Amino acid sequence: MNKNKKCVLLFIFTVSIVFGTIGCGTVKPTRTSPVYKESSSVNSVYSVYHYSMGVLLRLDGKTDEAIAEMEKALRLDPESSHLMTELVSLYIQKGDLERAIYLGEKALSEDPSNVEMYLVMGGIYLNLRQNKKAIWAHEKAIELDPKNLVAYLYLAIIYAAENNYDKAEENFRIMLEVDPENVTGMYYYGKLLVDMGRFSKAEEMYKQVISIRPHFEPAVFDLAAMYVMQNMTGKAIELYRSYYDRSPAGTNVRIKIAELLIIEKKHDEAVSEYKEILKSEPDNREARIKLGVLYYDMRRYDSAAAEFSVILDNNVNDHRVRYLLASVYEESGKDKLALREYLQIPKTADVYVNAQIQASMLYKKEGKTNEAISLMEKALEQNKEHVALYLILSSLYEENKKIESAENILHEGIKLLPEDVDLRYARGVIYEKTGRFTESIKEMEKILTIDPGHADALNFIGYSYADRGLNLEEAENMIIRALEIKPESGYIIDSLGWVHFRQNKLESALTHLKKAFELLPDDYTVIEHLGDVYAKLERITKALEMYKRALELSPDKETLQKKIDNLIKRR
Repeated sequence: MNKNKKCVLLFIFTVSIVFGTIGCGTVKPTRTSPVYKESSSVNSVYSVYHYSMGVLLRLDGKTDEAIAEMEKALRLDPESSHLMTELVSLYIQKGDLERAIYLGEKALSEDPSNVEMYLVMGGIYLNLRQNKKAIWAHEKAIELDPKNLVAYLYLAIIYAAENNYDKAEENFRIMLEVDPENVTGMYYYGKLLVDMGRFSKAEEMYKQVISIRPHFEPAVFDLAAMYVMQNMTGKAIELYRSYYDRSPAGTNVRIKIAELLIIEKKHDEAVSEYKEILKSEPDNREARIKLGVLYYDMRRYDSAAAEFSVILDNNVNDHRVRYLLASVYEESGKDKLALREYLQIPKTADVYVNAQIQASMLYKKEGKTNEAISLMEKALEQNKEHVALYLILSSLYEENKKIESAENILHEGIKLLPEDVDLRYARGVIYEKTGRFTESIKEMEKILTIDPGHADALNFIGYSYADRGLNLEEAENMIIRALEIKPESGYIIDSLGWVHFRQNKLESALTHLKKAFELLPDDYTVIEHLGDVYAKLERITKALEMYKRALELSPDKETLQKKIDNLIKRR
């Protein structure tokens, strides 16, 4: 079934709800239409028989058989607008839009007074995004029946979707003039008012709905959401509590209350809400998961693990919960337990890849790089288009001194996903590390053809040029562009400071490198750059301070020690 057909079926379902909710519309759904009346002719007698059979088959859910019977009835009574309406409805139910539209338009040409058909066709047009035709059909229905609430409702919805709020509001107002206590009209009018930013009027409308229908949950939830949107969380909680008192069976309301208490950082009260739910509904998975996650956020790891374990005791195949349990163990430092849980998650689970990634990181943490690599290789066999697996596996190969394997796995990923900039960036970095400067620049330039706003590629090229004293003006421009995209990146700020150092703009270099140092106080490259600027400014004491600090962090001890020795000689 294609997308449009699915949309129409959704529309039919929605219309049936709206009809049922409105309750006082002048047009009723096809299935509740008056019994087809027989005439004195023989044909009509047989037509009534086939019609009746069609109705029974439709009630049994046998759509194809129902259509066949209704088509027989229509052949015997070809002028019956009611039969045409029934058939159009059945065609829509089956998803056969072509026949539905053809027969519907034919029916209207033969009987332009068929209000019900205008509504059905309006629904089809609406879901096909043919809004002009949908508006025409609903306006024709109103022209024939000025008190048709369904037509006003859908006209308002269409106009709202087109951001024609004045027209939408006009139709809601007329609808409520026809029926001042129409809950559906008030509810959708409230939604429109929220979209318009008229919160006070929307609140009034929602409250009217709730006063007429105290158990109309969508209005309660939408009003509460509007309060949250306005940072009035307390009012939302109060509204939910009031509704829960009227509808004590509404567990979902207590869950909403707990979520809002978390927003207000009233964690203990939220815990109490979840516990109350679980007293009466110990198997409520949603509440128990949310309680477990709350405990996790509160760093009450043992309590979180206990909640997740209860769920797994009842269902060992709840792989998402097993992943959560593993995450709790990992966060609380119980790496062996975490690894055990991650490794139990099967390939068929939707969290499998994430579980394998976490497990491989735990192996890496233990120094078991080969085991980590093995996990990523197996995961990649099952998930060839998962970019993170290529990146992590490449990184693990590199850590294991398998540079060629690290590069090859990126080649493999790029062959499959040539437009992925993350894979290309990782490959460009490997080119640079292995002394292939020209290739690394070309890779970054390729990234910029795919994504001209890729800040890291811009910074890479700019810094690479600056570090080699090449194309300094171009380097500066590229780094400035990168900084406009990521203004708080310490690495890009360091690059700008470094290119200014190369350009002998020492005060500007010092300003930027000091800011980079504030953002990245433990990055030895930034610290060394800052030391170089101080040294060139003859601020020897500060330069020595930076070099000594960098020496503690840097793997390149020899170069830094030479800089320190040279400065000491210059004193």
